[in-house]
Amino acid sequence: MIQFNNLNQEAPYVLFKKKYDDALNLGQISIEAISISSYNKEISEVDSRYVNLKFITNDEFIFFSNYNSPKASSFNSFNQIAALVYWPVINVQIRIKAKIKKTSNEYNQKYFFDRSEEKNALAISSNQSKPINSYSEVKANYNKSLKNDDLKKCPEFWGGYSFVPYYFEFWEGHESRINKREIFDKIDGVWKQSFLQP
Repeated sequence: MIQFNNLNQEAPYVLFKKKYDDALNLGQISIEAISISSYNKEISEVDSRYVNLKFITNDEFIFFSNYNSPKASSFNSFNQIAALVYWPVINVQIRIKAKIKKTSNEYNQKYFFDRSEEKNALAISSNQSKPINSYSEVKANYNKSLKNDDLKKCPEFWGGYSFVPYYFEFWEGHESRINKREIFDKIDGVWKQSFLQP
């Protein structure tokens, strides 16, 4: 689930929360899964992956990752991302465009301290997305970390990312394909609402 803290009361955030609550009440699984697409200028490639969105605090969407991962390289190279959630129980997808940045060391440490030791052992032991000889080695590294590492101290190579949207599209599917597409575009600090044809 996503934790909402002091949610921004501007229209797109309120609508996002309403759709979230509708999906949650109908039992949507993996409701926190959000696809993040990024561009890496160094290698001229676009890539996408799902992450777990942990918090929406005011207007910031926050998830956590390894700072040495391929997605981190993309964010460092080009700080604009696209994000997408799809909740099939209500047949709604929400498209977002945003700028992304790291959260502070203090924020990361506080979050890491409160996590389970099992999750922290994996964060410490994994060189995320780097090649390894076998899955057995992944498990061995994890078990070694679980026994030997300080599992309450957040490593420097791990932490949060926050992104603040400047564009939302709320897509609502219909059997007749007369899909509703409601847009919120932040222009000169003001949200402009409009609609797109299906």
